Amino acid sequence: MTLRMGMVKWFDRNHGVGLIAPLDGSSDVFVDRTSIANSTKLLTEGQNVEFSTYRTSRGPFATDVIAF
Repeated sequence: MTLRMGMVKWFDRNHGVGLIAPLDGSSDVFVDRTSIANSTKLLTEGQNVEFSTYRTSRGPFATDVIAF
C-alpha cells in the first residue's frame, strides 16, 4: 500500500468517525478510530495525517492513520 498525506476535514469524537482530505486533491477518505495508529485514537480538524487507503463498497477507507 502507498502512504498518502492528508488533512483531517472533520472528526466526530463521540462516534469515532470522520473524513480526511488527501493533499493530492483526490476524493475525501472515510476514517474510523480503529484505523488510527496513535494511542489516543482521536483526530482534530485541520490535523495533518499520513495514511493508506483501501476501497470498500461505500468508497475509500483510511487505514494505518498516523497523526502529526
